[in-house]
Amino acid sequence: MEKHQQVRIDIHTHIMPEHIPNWFQKFGYGEFIRLEHHKPCCARMIKGDKVFREIEQNCWDPHVRTKEMDMTTVDVQVLSTIPVLFNYFAKAEHALETSRFFNDHIAQCVEHHPTRFIGIGTVPMQDVDTAIKEMERCVTELKMPGIEIGSNINTLNLSDASFAPFWEAAEQLGCSIFVHPWEMMGEKEMQKYWLPWLVGMPAETSRAICSMIFAGVFEKHPKLRVAFAHGGGSFPLTIGRIEQGFNVRPDLCAIDNKTNPRDYIGKFWIDALVHDPKALDFIIDIMGHDKICMGSDYPFPLGEHHPGKLIESMNYAGEVKDRLLYKNAMEWLGR
Repeated sequence: MEKHQQVRIDIHTHIMPEHIPNWFQKFGYGEFIRLEHHKPCCARMIKGDKVFREIEQNCWDPHVRTKEMDMTTVDVQVLSTIPVLFNYFAKAEHALETSRFFNDHIAQCVEHHPTRFIGIGTVPMQDVDTAIKEMERCVTELKMPGIEIGSNINTLNLSDASFAPFWEAAEQLGCSIFVHPWEMMGEKEMQKYWLPWLVGMPAETSRAICSMIFAGVFEKHPKLRVAFAHGGGSFPLTIGRIEQGFNVRPDLCAIDNKTNPRDYIGKFWIDALVHDPKALDFIIDIMGHDKICMGSDYPFPLGEHHPGKLIESMNYAGEVKDRLLYKNAMEWLGR
C-alpha cells in the first residue's frame, strides 16, 4: 500500500483555559464547572460537588498541544470548547459572560499560534438573540469561521421554531456550525458502563441531524455549512430506517418538510471518528468521501489518539485521503 503523507486538519478538538472564574460563587446558582489543580500538569473538572472529569495539561496548554501535534503529524487543530462548558442552563446574561470568556481564550490561542490553530466559538443558545450577537462577534471581531453548538438546547431539538433566526443569521454570516452531542437523552437511566458516551452520544447526533432535516433547516438554508461529530453518530447506519419511516408515515415525518431525508446526504459534513476500518468504509459509501473530515476528539480518551492514522492506513486513492485529511475541512470552514 502506498504511503501518503499530506496536510492534516483536525476539525474536532477541545480546549479550555487553565484557570476559570468561580461562576457559582459569583452568580449564586448552577453547576458551573470549576477546576482543581490538585497536582502538576493535571486538574479535576468539578461539576457541582462531583468530579466530572480529570484532565491533563494538553487540555489547556497550547504549547503542549503543538508538541503533541508535531508527534502525530497534525498540522492544524480546530479548537472548540468542551460541551459541558456550554452553560445553556444559565441565565442568558451569565451564559454570555462565560461564552465570551471561552471565546476570547480560544481567539488568544489562535493569535499566538496562527498557523497551528483555527478557533470556533460557543454561544448562549438558550437565548437566540444573545446567541446571534455573540456569533456575530465571533465572526467579525474574533475572526472565527464558525461556532460549536449542542445536539439539543435544554432538551429542545434543533428543529424548534425558536432557532429559525439563528440558522438564518449563521447562513448570512457564512458561519460554519459544528454540532456536538451533549446532555444525552436517557442519560440518567444508563449511567453504568459509560453508556451515555457509548450509546447516548451516537443517538444524540442522529437526533440532531434528523431534527434539522425534518424541520427543513437545510432546505431553507442551502448555504449553511454544518458538520456533525463522531461520524454522524447512528445516522449513516439508520438512514434506511429513517427513509422508510418518512415513506410509510409521512403524517408523522413529513409534516414540516416533504423532501426525502436521503436527499440531504451531501448537504452537510461529518467527522471520521469511527475507530473501525469497516465503519470508515461504510460512512464513505453512504455519506460520500467529499463530506467527511478528519476529527479526533483530542485530547480525550474516547478519541483517536493518533489523529488520521485510520485514514492513512486505508487503501484509498491519494485524492480521497486528501479530501478526508484536509480538503473537506477547508470547504466546511469556508476557507
